[in-house]
Amino acid sequence: MSERTKPPADIKDIFDRYSDHGTMTLDHLLRFLIEVQGEKAATKDDAEAIVNALIALQHPDISQSKALDLRAFFCYLFGDVNPPLSPSGSHDMNSPLPHYFIYTSHNSYLTGNQLSSDSSDAPIIEALQRGVRVIELDLWPNSTEDDVDVLHGMTLTNPVKLIQCLRSIKEHAFVVSDYPVVITLEDHLKPDLQAKVAQMLTQTFGDMLFVPESECIAEFASPEALKRRILISTKPPKEYLEKKIEALEENDPENVECIDKEDLEDEEDEEDKLQHNAAPEYRRLIAIHAGKLKGGLKEWLRVDPDKVRRLSLSERELEKASITHGKDIIRFTQKNFLRVYPKGVRVDSSNYDPLTAWMHGAQMVAFNMQGYGKSLWLMQGMFRANGGCGYVKKPDFLLKLGPNNDVFDPQANLPVKTTLKVKAYLGEGWHSDFGKFDIYSRPDFYLRVGIAGVPEDSGMKETKEMDDNWNPTWNEEFEFPLTVPELALIRIEIYDYDMSERDDFGGQTCLPVSDLKTGIRAVPLHNKEGDKYKSVKLLMRFEFVSVDSRP
Repeated sequence: MSERTKPPADIKDIFDRYSDHGTMTLDHLLRFLIEVQGEKAATKDDAEAIVNALIALQHPDISQSKALDLRAFFCYLFGDVNPPLSPSGSHDMNSPLPHYFIYTSHNSYLTGNQLSSDSSDAPIIEALQRGVRVIELDLWPNSTEDDVDVLHGMTLTNPVKLIQCLRSIKEHAFVVSDYPVVITLEDHLKPDLQAKVAQMLTQTFGDMLFVPESECIAEFASPEALKRRILISTKPPKEYLEKKIEALEENDPENVECIDKEDLEDEEDEEDKLQHNAAPEYRRLIAIHAGKLKGGLKEWLRVDPDKVRRLSLSERELEKASITHGKDIIRFTQKNFLRVYPKGVRVDSSNYDPLTAWMHGAQMVAFNMQGYGKSLWLMQGMFRANGGCGYVKKPDFLLKLGPNNDVFDPQANLPVKTTLKVKAYLGEGWHSDFGKFDIYSRPDFYLRVGIAGVPEDSGMKETKEMDDNWNPTWNEEFEFPLTVPELALIRIEIYDYDMSERDDFGGQTCLPVSDLKTGIRAVPLHNKEGDKYKSVKLLMRFEFVSVDSRP
């Protein structure tokens, strides 16, 4: 922490209340943890661990007394030992897999846009290192039709060998998280190459590969039971798409290159009718069967009590379906998997708002991980929950039936459950991490803070600008009434005001409200790609006020 950063008045007042003659003992610190930080289960050992961490961070003067002065207390509050989220997982991981939101990537192998970028295993590795648990691979025959490539079909993207992708998945799958990795395959192969893929999968992953005992799984195992396992999900093999492409080219040749391959697929017959041409050694490896049943949306969302399956909808299909069949979607996702993917016109690898999908219980909200921007910040924020393990337990209201066998209604007007109070004290670290914003003056930082969630809860507010200050102190407080706090994310962004040009970006983060620690916390900021800065952080206070306790 910079020597120039001074404790604000609130912090001084709190220190005075929880100290004696300028000294905060372990007992004082424990009382502060319980009463201010909301850590009701804290012990004296926890307080001593904080002091020991400070000693390790160049505060040897407190090693004998194990007591803090104001400066040491402020260093604790503004240090890495005081994060806004728990670094370890806290969610129940013993429920069936469909009871979780799962960190999911779309076209995981692409390095850039959807039409002409290279395919590589590098984005797959990066995704796994960020905690992503669902990897998508598109399988196509190579030019000589004796091997399998991964590429975005019917585009100018360059291929990468399937075996290279599989080996990289094996090496990096469980570096960040032990919970299962799902590989979704878009299969455009004949039976001989399917057999080759089956051989690659079994030889590469060995015992890591989950092989179901039956094609019909009535209830899926839990993330805990499937730790360090690889699961395969794909549609039962079917005919190639060339005839569909030819028909589209005849009818609408200008737009065919902007249509996602998944938007081209006809409704499927019952899966059993489609599987007879598949290589049996390939078919038996499918753990999560995907596909649309014959008929319209009502049939797609039909729940089979004897079989778990995966349905894929484009963001556009979901938007339409959520208006007419919102409760049916939620009922479907209580047992089955719903995967949502970007519409085909997003050739720049941009993303969509994930909240509609999460509101309807969709487990696999597939994102272009190279599509940096505010939508991806929300995705990254959601999966900072539960220790960043890539699995977030869905709220109970999306999983349980009501007294009349009813489910949550996403379109209902709901009362406010709680109010989140947010106080932004100050920030620091830009001088170290950015160097400069403007050649002629120091930055004029302001902070934007708000909620991304259900429409009633969403909105942004901002502080005043702090002129010519590398270490801005705002001391401003905001309130956010929340009707569905379980799905809310708090958005925090910093900008340097520029009178003549676009305001300069100064960092961002997004945090899941359901996992947010109350009290005074050091909030690290990230760049546009989601990488944490070395030094830039904010000091903030979070407090929940129940409806009943408000004056």
